[in-house]
Amino acid sequence: MAGVGVLLGLAMPMALHAAAPPVAVLTLEGAVSPATADYTVRGMRRAADENAQLIVLRIDTPGGLDTAMRTIIKEILASPVPVAVFVAPGGARAASAGTYILYASHIAAMAPATNLGAATPVAIGIMPGSEPDKEAAPRGDKRKDEERKAEKTNGETRPEATSRSTLTQKQIHDAAAYIRSLAQLRGRNAEWGERAVREAVSLSAEEAKKLKVVDIVAHDIADLLRQLHGMKVMVQGSERTLQTDGAPLIVIEPDWRSRLLAVIADPSVALILMMIGIYGLIFEFTNPGFVLPGVVGAICLLLALFAFQLLPVNYAGLGLMLLGIAFIVAEAFLPSFGALGVGGAVALVIGSVILIEPGATGYAVPLSFTVTLALASAAIVFAIVAMAARARKRPVVSGSEDLVGAQGVVLDDLQTQGWARVRGENWRIVSRVPLARGQKVRITGIDGLTLSVEPEPDQPNGGVS
Repeated sequence: MAGVGVLLGLAMPMALHAAAPPVAVLTLEGAVSPATADYTVRGMRRAADENAQLIVLRIDTPGGLDTAMRTIIKEILASPVPVAVFVAPGGARAASAGTYILYASHIAAMAPATNLGAATPVAIGIMPGSEPDKEAAPRGDKRKDEERKAEKTNGETRPEATSRSTLTQKQIHDAAAYIRSLAQLRGRNAEWGERAVREAVSLSAEEAKKLKVVDIVAHDIADLLRQLHGMKVMVQGSERTLQTDGAPLIVIEPDWRSRLLAVIADPSVALILMMIGIYGLIFEFTNPGFVLPGVVGAICLLLALFAFQLLPVNYAGLGLMLLGIAFIVAEAFLPSFGALGVGGAVALVIGSVILIEPGATGYAVPLSFTVTLALASAAIVFAIVAMAARARKRPVVSGSEDLVGAQGVVLDDLQTQGWARVRGENWRIVSRVPLARGQKVRITGIDGLTLSVEPEPDQPNGGVS
């Protein structure tokens, strides 16, 4: 009986582990975008459908779009399953938008050698008159103080400076209130959260734990689950006790839809799609009937427009790119001797550089891609100019102009007017001298549908019958 009791004592913990609900693991890497938001939201809903007891959202992000960030946070706040945001692995960060997501989570955790913070909202430049805030910098910054003083004239702030400052202050106040409300909801350090927004400060993992910004510092997911075992979490007003030690894991990877959105939303891919689309449509319009260029161009252009709708696009940059493409195309039709083409290539490169502010939201067009784009555009321009120059030097090989100097044969005897066969066609001809049937003549001019002819020099007038 004693042996049976020992076996039962060993079997009960094993049975409890086996019966523990699973833990779902999602990974958010790179910029917070509509693609990552779509993956995160659908992954969390799938975890709820599979009765997971906990969702671990492992993140490593430089920031991202405000709309995508708020979509993720809304899903976390409405989730029936507690969410643990884990900044990992070592060297990862939860900057900007990642800080808000971490503050919204039920449990906040970080791996050693990670950091979070720098949550000041950054304007992308798509709104007229907007620019990075000068008031956002902490007082005592000599350069910023000088800029503030320079904005004042005779004791009065310039209207445009006031407009920019007011707009940016509204954005910062809104962001500060948002992160403060999340901190109050989860019992985290609200004061430091506001500093992260207003002063763009950052924290390491150990410092974040000391300041009660995060709850746990764990080396990996296994260590995180061991520390969470037995912890009580409030979810939608009810308290739950986590049984995570040894719980099975469900790793939810991005599906084809999320991967496709991520690829399309890449700025470089969006630019390529736009150029293929525009050139394809132009080729179809100038050469009707090919069909394939028009179909491919329309599809690529629609995908590019969809991508630009997802991306934080600076429309001045987009306008410059479209203008550059228009100039390059116009080079093929107007005798500008390369001026339009070179100007188009320059506009295209400048537009691609300022299309998205580098580092503002984790998006950027790589410099190598911009250089490649410039070289490709220049190659197109020089190819068009070279082909046009060669075409001007070629002799005319078609049309009415090509008939001048051509040879024909008289069909009937004539005095001044009659008919001749020229290049397989019957033409009405006029001549200053009589001509005989079968006599060879040379075309000297064209008047509408009538050709002026003269006898070939090696044949006498009158020819042969």
